[in-house]
Amino acid sequence: MEKKSKIILPCDEKCPVRASLTLLSGKWTLLILFQINKKVMRYGELKRAIPGISEKMLIQELNMLVENKLVNKKAYPEIPPKVEYTLTELGLKTLPIADKLAEFGSENLI
Repeated sequence: MEKKSKIILPCDEKCPVRASLTLLSGKWTLLILFQINKKVMRYGELKRAIPGISEKMLIQELNMLVENKLVNKKAYPEIPPKVEYTLTELGLKTLPIADKLAEFGSENLI
């Protein structure tokens, strides 16, 4: 019986792994996506949910996630400003990746 081997392509500009890493490679990206999950979260909730992230980095990462269409940002015209974040359809597709990383961490690192 012949065994089917997986074809591994070179990691050039068309590499799917490289494309995925470009989208998800920020230090805080997967943590933010994992925290938002299927909920609606406000900025302050995210800040409290991710200890160690600076305000500057959280704002930068959220803007990048919105730009890459992984997160929706809804701003309400009121004072103080109210902003809510949810995952887009594309963002929801990243949850199994974050879940697998959490599973790996639980089994091997904690």
